[in-house]
Amino acid sequence: MKFAEDDKLVTKTLDIVTSDVVEYMIAKGITLSTAESCTGGMLSQTVTSVSGASKIFFGGVCSYSEEVKMKLLGVSAKTLERYTVYSEQVASQMSAGIMKLTGSDSAVGITGIAGPGGGTAQKPVGTVYVSVRYKDFETVRDLMLYKEYEDMDRKFIRLITVQRALEMLRELLLKHES
Repeated sequence: MKFAEDDKLVTKTLDIVTSDVVEYMIAKGITLSTAESCTGGMLSQTVTSVSGASKIFFGGVCSYSEEVKMKLLGVSAKTLERYTVYSEQVASQMSAGIMKLTGSDSAVGITGIAGPGGGTAQKPVGTVYVSVRYKDFETVRDLMLYKEYEDMDRKFIRLITVQRALEMLRELLLKHES
């Protein structure tokens, strides 16, 4: 597929997943907050595009700098130094930090490399870590988008990351909310 076609497919799927997740959370009374880096607030924007999201969405932090990650979200300087800003440990601390900051029932933390620059041999463009939390449960994944897609652009990486984060959240909620 060409990227224009990929973008349309991802956008359509993203709309469906977002509506499903937000409507489920509204029905169950589960609240959400977000801590985003490489998606730059796109997850928050996507969630709040659904009518009624104000019932469940507490807020989000677009924590593009390491300083904001540390000051607002409580990401440890030692964690940043040891694992780098692009790591599952940082994504985990971001989701824990926003959950604590807002008092929400669930949270998502996202950090990664959307490109086109910034990638390395060890962590190429498309390296994205997502942490989703619900109460005391957490799932963290390295999406490794570079293994699935060739020649990704920044927009596509951000869109697919938001979609995958919402899918992970839905999976975690369904597993632990019964």
